[in-house]
Amino acid sequence: MKHYDCKYYLDIDAFRGICKRDKSQINADDSACEHFEKATKCKHCANFSMTETDLGMCMNEYDAYPEMKAITCNDFKWK
Repeated sequence: MKHYDCKYYLDIDAFRGICKRDKSQINADDSACEHFEKATKCKHCANFSMTETDLGMCMNEYDAYPEMKAITCNDFKWK
């Protein structure tokens, strides 16, 4: 897993972010550290299915991006 898949990762731009645990700057594509916890993203949800290369459907009703964060979604269920 990569930093950008961690719940502690906060985007700065497309390539860098900040770790919410220790406030350090990290590269998005670097390997995750020992404190990694999977982020609630659409691609990890049981209600999500891929339809195209970079697009999917949520509950077969709504367009959704796999990398979209689902922190406010009431229907999120881990796969």
